[in-house]
Amino acid sequence: MRTVGVLAALACVCLLGSARAEDELAEPTPIAGYKTTYIVLKEGEEGAQTIQKGDKVSVHATGVVLETGKKFWSTKDSNTPFSYTAGVGKVIAGWDQGCLGMKLGEVRNIIIPAEEGYGENGFPSWGIPPNGGLNFEIEVLKIDRK
Repeated sequence: MRTVGVLAALACVCLLGSARAEDELAEPTPIAGYKTTYIVLKEGEEGAQTIQKGDKVSVHATGVVLETGKKFWSTKDSNTPFSYTAGVGKVIAGWDQGCLGMKLGEVRNIIIPAEEGYGENGFPSWGIPPNGGLNFEIEVLKIDRK
């Protein structure tokens, strides 16, 4: 099952168009206590602060359904970054945990299983089916520490 998830995630990396050749072979990094994993596509700025719980964060993000490869949302389409407060449950668990520790300028491919995304209900209005896994490419644009 893990192999299928990794292959689906790598297919999404290619679909999102940001993968370097070595990323296609990268093993996703696990997040302790979660099933969500990630692959760093671009390192953040040297010495930059990292996202911590409570930070106000602005990102560019593109979301794809793992099972279909269909893009359901992208801030880049409207060039309007998405802002949220990190680590406090204001976004789906996989996103929240997958972004913690990211540096300013970093780009990650975050692979989120259904139970840490929209679960058994999915998000039909966005084309996310019940029990649909998600793949987000997230780029950190701004981190405001409280």
